[in-house]
Amino acid sequence: MTDSKYFTTTKKGEIFELKAELNSDKKEKKKEAVKKVIASMTVGKDVSALFPDVVNCMQTDNLELKKLVYLYLMNYAKSQPDMAIMAVNTFVKDCEDPNPLIRALAVRTMGCIRVDKITEYLCEPLRKCLKDEDPYVRKTAAVCVAKLHDINAQLVEDQGFLDTLKDLISDSNPMVVANAVAALSEIAESHPSSNLLDLNPQSINKLLTALNECTEWGQIFILDCLANYMPKDDREAQSICERVTPRLSHANSAVVLSAVKVLMKFMEMLSKDLDYYATLLKKLAPPLVTLLSAEPELQYVALRNINLIVQKRPEILKHEMKVFFVKYNDPIYVKLEKLDIMIRLASQANIAQVLAELKEYATEVDVDFVRKAVRAIGRCAIKVEQSAERCVSTLLDLIQTKVNYVVQEAIVVIKDIFRKYPNKYESVIATLCENLDSLDEPEARAAMIWIVGEYAERIDNADELLESFLEGFHDESTQVQLQLLTAIVKLFLKKPTETQELVQQVLSLATQDSDNPDLRDRGYIYWRLLSTDPVAAKEVVLAEKPLISEETDLIEPTLLDELICYIGTLASVYHKPPNAFVEGGRGVVHKSLPPRTASSESTESPETAPAGAPAGDQPDVIPAQGDLLGDLLNLDLGPPVSGPPLAASSVQMGAVDLLGGGLDSLIGDSNFGAPSASVAAAPAPARLGAPISSGLSDLFDLTSGVGTLSGSYVAPKAVWLPAMKAKGLEISGTFTRQVGSISMDLQLTNKALQVMTDFAIQFNRNSFGLAPAAPLQVHAPLSPNQTVEISLPLNTVGSVMKMEPLNNLQVAVKNNIDVFYFSTLYPLHVLFVEDGKMDRQMFLATWKDIANENEAQFQIRDCPLNTEAASNKLQSSNIFTVAKRNVEGQDMLYQSLKLTNGIWVLAELRIQPGNPSFTLSLKCRAPEVSQHVHQAYETILKN
Repeated sequence: MTDSKYFTTTKKGEIFELKAELNSDKKEKKKEAVKKVIASMTVGKDVSALFPDVVNCMQTDNLELKKLVYLYLMNYAKSQPDMAIMAVNTFVKDCEDPNPLIRALAVRTMGCIRVDKITEYLCEPLRKCLKDEDPYVRKTAAVCVAKLHDINAQLVEDQGFLDTLKDLISDSNPMVVANAVAALSEIAESHPSSNLLDLNPQSINKLLTALNECTEWGQIFILDCLANYMPKDDREAQSICERVTPRLSHANSAVVLSAVKVLMKFMEMLSKDLDYYATLLKKLAPPLVTLLSAEPELQYVALRNINLIVQKRPEILKHEMKVFFVKYNDPIYVKLEKLDIMIRLASQANIAQVLAELKEYATEVDVDFVRKAVRAIGRCAIKVEQSAERCVSTLLDLIQTKVNYVVQEAIVVIKDIFRKYPNKYESVIATLCENLDSLDEPEARAAMIWIVGEYAERIDNADELLESFLEGFHDESTQVQLQLLTAIVKLFLKKPTETQELVQQVLSLATQDSDNPDLRDRGYIYWRLLSTDPVAAKEVVLAEKPLISEETDLIEPTLLDELICYIGTLASVYHKPPNAFVEGGRGVVHKSLPPRTASSESTESPETAPAGAPAGDQPDVIPAQGDLLGDLLNLDLGPPVSGPPLAASSVQMGAVDLLGGGLDSLIGDSNFGAPSASVAAAPAPARLGAPISSGLSDLFDLTSGVGTLSGSYVAPKAVWLPAMKAKGLEISGTFTRQVGSISMDLQLTNKALQVMTDFAIQFNRNSFGLAPAAPLQVHAPLSPNQTVEISLPLNTVGSVMKMEPLNNLQVAVKNNIDVFYFSTLYPLHVLFVEDGKMDRQMFLATWKDIANENEAQFQIRDCPLNTEAASNKLQSSNIFTVAKRNVEGQDMLYQSLKLTNGIWVLAELRIQPGNPSFTLSLKCRAPEVSQHVHQAYETILKN
């Protein structure tokens, strides 16, 4: 008879009977009684009253009975801690039993009893079991250390168990090695700062030896551990890859994905010219293809991981397009994922095959899938230029089917094709216009309106078509309303005489009858543009549009690199880093791929920093942003103190160094503050033909300007405070740095009808402590229609508070009429100081000293300068070249700059002669600065 009989009893007075049976002299009766107790416990009955009687049954040689009693103990020890201590003696005795199974059972159970009082008694038996002659006992004890660490971390460290665990990595038995690695990984995750898994080539060799002989879960632990190792050079990386490759043919998909993760990570260090690199690419494809023959849920996980792999290295699966073709019985989530990967793998070689397949999908019954398939045809057209014509004719065939949702998706993607290939496929517009009445989805209506507006001069009845949309203007979605407004303004600029009434109608609908602020603002902008300067309106509204890029949904490169390190985990399925979905972020470590190295690079490359480099001084954090509006409203707008900024007290000076990297002590004292007010007040030189440009683009892009005395780039003035928001006062300005001093060059224009006097200015607290170094001096009253230019000297000894974005500056200006507030973004390069050149040894040491996760990489595109010109241009804005090397035909500039608050930023600029794209790697102790330094590089190099 099976054990199910124990679960069927419903007798009353059962506990009393069980108590009697547990104390019986007959072994069989005792065993039956314990089984009944466990059965009751399993179905949720409270049998804790029998605790002392069950514990008495521990004194037995019967392994089955012992297991049952231990099971009971694990369950009830938490609620009966005082009773549980009674069992300790038996545990200690069992840990010395001649039978290794009983020794392991005892130590496993002790690790599962989470009672503090028992924990201290556990140490001695655990120490013996960790050094037991039987590997089964040792592997069980290794896991027990991780459990004990979870209960009482301090105790484990004091008792030296972590060192014993590290020694087990060198054990002769592969299962012991795997469990020791698993336990250390678990402990390291909860203490990211501790360097528990201190791997070196010797220990890696032992792990690789154990890899071939342990169980599949042991292999996964070892492979995950290997993925966290940083080989010292490409030869070691290749050697590890060779020994991990056989795991790709394992039956367990988790082992395969862990092996893929290790190989993807170490391939970064291999030169693409190596024969082995090509061999490895070939070996990676079959296991990934095999994963797709599993059940749908596993397929989906595999496809999400393959999606990342294809974005990183499309060459691995470029010949495997057919396996991603959709099967009729695939679930929708698998179909959509396969479709995504098909587009990523689409190339000139396989596009005919892909298009035929996509056209087939577009006739399926599943609406979501059909929509995605039609979009995919458009994405193929944008990605593979040679196929664009075939894609367009395929889309036209689909439009002829007159299936509503197919037509609508086709129109949305054709709009993108027009953007990518202007003046090429506009002949299809007539066909699109025929389907105008059937469009009922906002995105399709908006796309059609955009096409009519953009090509109004080619459509005879464009005004009638747009007028038909205008009838139900208020019922349309915001997306359609905005598009309609723009399209009618475009139409008016192209055919002004015929459409004056139409444009007035849409402007009045947008500005007077609408309560949507976006729509109203756009309406007012167009209205003012058209009424004040039609030529400017034409330049703005009918400006040439940039071509759209082929892949808009690629994962951002640094995030992709991080996700590659998490292949085979939940992060690779969500396509999000763990800290985005793990509650509290406990134990989440930021990972990144190793820097790509080539064997020809000299060992002095700053990239090959040793793993054990000291972690230097950590910068202090800037205070968090508080109630900014409140701060500005409470400003005391009296004139600022006009003493020399360097005479600031030591307390103020301390405040400036809140972001400081702590490197100044290494380099010797340096002057953080701005020079004295008398120098700062020097007038700016006259601007020679500064080009006029859109204020908004200058503010964000800093796209054009002229040099000053020191050659540092100056953006043209932009309107910071428009007259309509400041009762007639218009303020334009820019920032300059000359001979070590920062100025805010202002242009004040009075567009009101009364005289303006009593000007004063004050800044809110900001990230770098920028503050006026002198009062705002407007010497004569500002009459109506008068403009005055003022250069306001600034220093960096004001109050510091971290802003969002970092270079945001909030300003209050007062005059006899009122107080006005505005904010602007200052270009970071005005804060680059003149003594920012590091010597070579210091540069190398600092680069190694800054943690790898603080490194950020950026692309600077469309920069036609050669290396010499780029270096000179950057030097004129205080970005200094420390060293220059040529590696495999690439020029590498190693550069340093220093901000006014003492933060150092180190840079590596890679320039391939003849290639207008530069690669910029930045390292800094305050990584939030990197993005803005990159913007400064872009600005300086392109102007």
